[in-house]
Amino acid sequence: MQEFESQAQAFADRIEAELNDGQLSFPTSLDISLRIKRLADNPDSSLDQIAAVVRTEPVLSAKVVRLANAVALNPYGTPITNVADAVQRIGLASLRCLAFAVAAEQLAQDHRSSKMRAIASGLWMHSVDVASWAYAFSRELKVGSPDTAMFAGMMVDIGEFLLVARAADYPALEHDTTRFAEFVSAWNEPVGRAILETFELPESIIDAFNYDDPYGGSWPPKDLSDVLFVASLSAEIPNPFDKLLGTDRRFAVTDTAPDGIAKEELSALLDTARSAHQVILSAISN
Repeated sequence: MQEFESQAQAFADRIEAELNDGQLSFPTSLDISLRIKRLADNPDSSLDQIAAVVRTEPVLSAKVVRLANAVALNPYGTPITNVADAVQRIGLASLRCLAFAVAAEQLAQDHRSSKMRAIASGLWMHSVDVASWAYAFSRELKVGSPDTAMFAGMMVDIGEFLLVARAADYPALEHDTTRFAEFVSAWNEPVGRAILETFELPESIIDAFNYDDPYGGSWPPKDLSDVLFVASLSAEIPNPFDKLLGTDRRFAVTDTAPDGIAKEELSALLDTARSAHQVILSAISN
């Protein structure tokens, strides 16, 4: 018990110091994701330069080609067989999302602790599920860019994910995962915001993570924040920290929906968007 408290305090002090200094430390597995983002943001970067970075990561290359050949993006069935054409087909926003997903997946598998590895893997799958619903809802409702919604969806658990990754330096925390979940709950928002700012994401994405008032209160969803909120509630793969804390943010459409959300219309939206959701979920997670 005392060791847990001592290491939790040391971890909190380290995170707080990094946030105050604006120098949040990232795991090395995110390097390629950040390199691709910087290249994509640079108007002088060529498609060949971006594709060359993608090719350095075999798993990412495979997922990019798979997504480019998905029915949702390739309705005429013209096969894509190389990375450069695949990048051009899916677009840079989807590429950023896939690059982060691959980095997060590798990070999830890198834990020596089986408990932390299970939590990290659960967070990754939950993020992929939310991202897939966000893409499908944005596409179905014509609210903003589906690619942007997908990328934003992948970031919903980013604060929790980084805290789990960094917890490897504090092994006592794995012995009481419920108390660790409480620790993560306290630090998730400031760490998540700091990561979004470090990634230099557009204000439109950062503003979508409205922790104080996440839903606008009317149906259908009208902006990215609404889409993320509904996608998070619709995710069928649970956030492992919700389970550890005894909460369940997903509601059945047959139950009472949150204020402003019409459950019959939500049920219809889930039905019409499910096909696109499954395509994106499969392309990212397989």
